Amino acid sequence: MQSNKHPATLLNAATRVAAGDDRTSYDRISIALHWLTAILVLTQFALSQVWGFMPRPTRHLLIVGHMSFGILLTAVIVVRVVWRLSPGHQAPVASSGWIEIAAKAVHYLLYLLLAGEAVLGFVLRWSGNEAMSFFGLLIAPPFSAFSKAAHHSIGEAHEFIGWAIIVLAAAHAAAAMFHHLVVRDAVLTRMLPGLERR
Repeated sequence: MQSNKHPATLLNAATRVAAGDDRTSYDRISIALHWLTAILVLTQFALSQVWGFMPRPTRHLLIVGHMSFGILLTAVIVVRVVWRLSPGHQAPVASSGWIEIAAKAVHYLLYLLLAGEAVLGFVLRWSGNEAMSFFGLLIAPPFSAFSKAAHHSIGEAHEFIGWAIIVLAAAHAAAAMFHHLVVRDAVLTRMLPGLERR
């Protein structure tokens, strides 16, 4: 039995998992899609938190912006998944230990939450018998309105998953910064534009 590992070793392993680091090398497209996803997620969260404090005309613009950027984020997620699964874009990991497997699981969990949040965003709008708006272009509901209770439940799920994404993304970023500033390894630099080869 070898359970007595040094606390620093365990901390490094745990933060590598949280950072989603499976020691994969990323190409420029993957890096660009990663940062575009991060920017859109933060924009979406910020919009959802401030529109309740705004007067009606501004609030409507923020909601339309939230829907529009949500559709863009959905497209980015689809492109990102297709790119990652395409032949030639799946760089092999350095090893196949539990840390790499767990780190990859963190990535998959984030993808799953983002995809679920996107689907819920569409369903939430349409379940209230309202069109989605993509920068003014209306997308009519493809199904009938849901009951008020079902619509409310979808809204709660959408909000819950939104917060879960933010918490997980914050832990992901904090772990990457810990590795960059304290451990001083390549966890963060592999995902920085222009530094991915260093």
